[in-house]
Amino acid sequence: MDITFRDAVRDDLPRIVELIADDAVAAARTGAFGEAHLRGFEAIQASPDNDLVVAERDGAVIGCMQLTYLPGISRNGASRLLVEAVRVDRELRGAGVGRALMEHAHARGRARGCTLAQLTSDKQRPDAHRFYLSLGYARSHEGFKLPLTP
Repeated sequence: MDITFRDAVRDDLPRIVELIADDAVAAARTGAFGEAHLRGFEAIQASPDNDLVVAERDGAVIGCMQLTYLPGISRNGASRLLVEAVRVDRELRGAGVGRALMEHAHARGRARGCTLAQLTSDKQRPDAHRFYLSLGYARSHEGFKLPLTP
């Protein structure tokens, strides 16, 4: 499959939101495309430490992910690649798109000097967990989240 990768542009945003919301776990918390997504996109675009990446085939967006580059003090000052919102069109899951996305993510992280890639995956996504384990990721930590409401 011939896949290309590029940084997302504003016109990709409705499709990116569609991809992210196309799963039972994320649908409710993602919502329908709107102003909040535009604000998030603008913040990502303005940050030198964030990339919103799309995968394309024949001019159609078939996958996406957000990459954040985190400088650090621990691990001898190591920088980390944080991978978020990895999504592949449901019709193409299992066809190697996700693996290609992750290889591209790792290459970008290495190019930025990152020595570790990390991600979180909802406990309700066993297929995603098997996928990340197949890429060599280890279940090394327990994740915690806390909503910060005003």
